Amino acid sequence: MGENLALPLQQWTELPLDAIGGIVAAKLRLVGLQRAEDQMPSELSGGMRKRAAIARAMALEPDLLFLDEPSAGLDPVSAVELDELILDLNEQLGLTFVVVTHDLESIFTIGRSCIMLDRESKSIIARGDPRVLRDTSKDPRVHSFFNRIPQVETS
Repeated sequence: MGENLALPLQQWTELPLDAIGGIVAAKLRLVGLQRAEDQMPSELSGGMRKRAAIARAMALEPDLLFLDEPSAGLDPVSAVELDELILDLNEQLGLTFVVVTHDLESIFTIGRSCIMLDRESKSIIARGDPRVLRDTSKDPRVHSFFNRIPQVETS
């Protein structure tokens, strides 16, 4: 896994190998994988793979990380741990995350501001704090999504 994390640094920087090794170790430590540097991806659990992907994305010190359905395929405990990692990295490093997810638990845990898109109109139908949208939205689509209420289709 360490080699995988080093790849963007080798590709896009001119850092010496010892510096790259230090960065790899630091990024793995940030995501709680300091003991997994020599493991192959196939030897990692799903949650460990997600954390390794975040470490690799952080290798080049971005200010912004995009995560697409980060908790997909994870058990509930691993999903909560991933949410906590995202919050910790935001707090410790000031790293901003843009997360695309349908996981309401994650939305309410890590979301400070969200945008809800409508499939039919292909437009934004809501934006703001997800808890406020859940509790106050007058739009039935927004209300039903955030409150897990099936919408009844009328013909």
